[in-house]
Amino acid sequence: MQLRVLILLCLVTLNGVAKPDKREDREPEAATGYQQKTAVESDSAMVSAANPHASKAGKIILREGGSAIDAAVAIQAMLTLVEPQSSGIGGGTFILYWDNENKRLHTFDGREKAPQNVDPNMFIQGDKPKPWREAIVGGQAVGVPGAVSALEMAHQQFGVLPWKRLFKDSIELAQKGFEVSPRLAKLVAMDIHPGVKRFDTTRAYFYPDDAPIAAGSVLKNPQLADSLSRIAEAGAKGFYQGPLAERIVNAVQHASINPGRLSLKDMQTYQPVQREPLCGEYKVYRVCGMAPPSSGGVAILQTLGMLESFELEQYQPNSLEALHLFTQASRLAFADREAYVADSDFTGLDMQPLLDKQYLSERASLIEKDQDMGVALAGKPYAENTLTAGQAYELPNTSHIAIVDSKGNAVSMTSSIEMAFGSGLMVGGFLLNNQMTDFSFIAEKNGKPVANRIEPGKRPRSSMAPAMVFDSQGELYLVVGSPGGSRIINYVTQTLIGVLDWKLDIQQAINLAKITNRNDYTALEKGTPLAQFAKEFEKRGHDVRVIDLNSGIHGVLLKNGKRIGGADPRREGVALGL
Repeated sequence: MQLRVLILLCLVTLNGVAKPDKREDREPEAATGYQQKTAVESDSAMVSAANPHASKAGKIILREGGSAIDAAVAIQAMLTLVEPQSSGIGGGTFILYWDNENKRLHTFDGREKAPQNVDPNMFIQGDKPKPWREAIVGGQAVGVPGAVSALEMAHQQFGVLPWKRLFKDSIELAQKGFEVSPRLAKLVAMDIHPGVKRFDTTRAYFYPDDAPIAAGSVLKNPQLADSLSRIAEAGAKGFYQGPLAERIVNAVQHASINPGRLSLKDMQTYQPVQREPLCGEYKVYRVCGMAPPSSGGVAILQTLGMLESFELEQYQPNSLEALHLFTQASRLAFADREAYVADSDFTGLDMQPLLDKQYLSERASLIEKDQDMGVALAGKPYAENTLTAGQAYELPNTSHIAIVDSKGNAVSMTSSIEMAFGSGLMVGGFLLNNQMTDFSFIAEKNGKPVANRIEPGKRPRSSMAPAMVFDSQGELYLVVGSPGGSRIINYVTQTLIGVLDWKLDIQQAINLAKITNRNDYTALEKGTPLAQFAKEFEKRGHDVRVIDLNSGIHGVLLKNGKRIGGADPRREGVALGL
């Protein structure tokens, strides 16, 4: 029987947390349930971010005449305060910036870096990889944070308002105190991070009087106010040099659990990188994202490239037929991702062979319309390759910001501290990342070095996938991205298909019930009509699991002179227009 799964809007209920199938599914972002949202329109500017305080901070900056990057700096500072478990100045970021006047896309790589004094086998315990719940805790997991430096680099080129102004609202709110959101409160109460209660500073902040912070309670963070004030006054130097840097290094090196190797020199020498955007054609559109160490950009372009010949526009949104094809293309993209994508400053691999149309056509020929292919093998786009796939962990946290200012400049920015609550270490009022666990725990496999192995100064591979889409005239059409660990790639790609193929507005595309396949099993979003079709996927040979798929997509669609903002109903973010 032919099935058509119609548009799944406003039908998701996310009450409670599914029992995890694997370690990657542990972070319970279904903490606050489904919040019905509608698209927001503006003639001027639009911002969509993961917390109402953050969106408001960005809107205020835009109202004052600030640029999209000005708003992004203000939003990230605010998210450090009100959404501390997901991102912040203790982590890293990828930033896409569209300069509308000069019609040029810029990308800023603020991904964390491995300290110089690392050991490629630092996460090996005996002769086996260390259990992930042990590895993420403490100083060993902390990479050199990159968000502050990347934001400063972007602001120096495209900022309008003074750097200091951009921190004012978050500093004041940190001093005055903010109301704890239901999502943050529930995540703390669920005790999902094995290290939060084991570090005195972190425990005291999130468990005052030995009780988890309560939703609606007022939480002050004077230490973060001091840290942001230092950065506001001194710029990135206030973070990477001086007392704050020394406190970060001390916390890492003298952590009571898994002391790390981050040095003051690692902090002082960190530099973000401006890279060429990674772009590809999809029908009449040009889709652009981040180059490695992001795997999101290349995997999205590969998935779309393989699906182009299947003409997904002929199918109803979220139909069984279309989603089966989607899972198969995703399998193939993830197979290549594991084998070839890592920090290209170390691998030396050009991504273009992976995006070659002939190569993608050959990969697409492996897809059967009615049968799951099982675990896909990587292709062979390179004449010679000495690298192989490894074992890495990416947890479903992170935050995404989408902004379009009044002049048409735009930001698509994804930032993260990795696992919810990062390494568990808190310094200066903010959490430090655990991005070192995004590296492969094993350095060699079958006699070949693993592409994403740990090396001094290397950036770990990431699935963060900030994206922008341009129309046939080269005009900006869509700004989008999501948190979600390695599932980010599927979340963003499905949203792109919703807008570009099925002609949904941005909110409708975000609302679509989620499906993922990372070359493992087909996951269907729990509590949605899509979950009812598990047996139909099983008939096609899929290993199906119905679980919470809690994306956090934020996007802005530019259409008919309007900025149309959308925010994921699975989380607490909002879109606000001027």
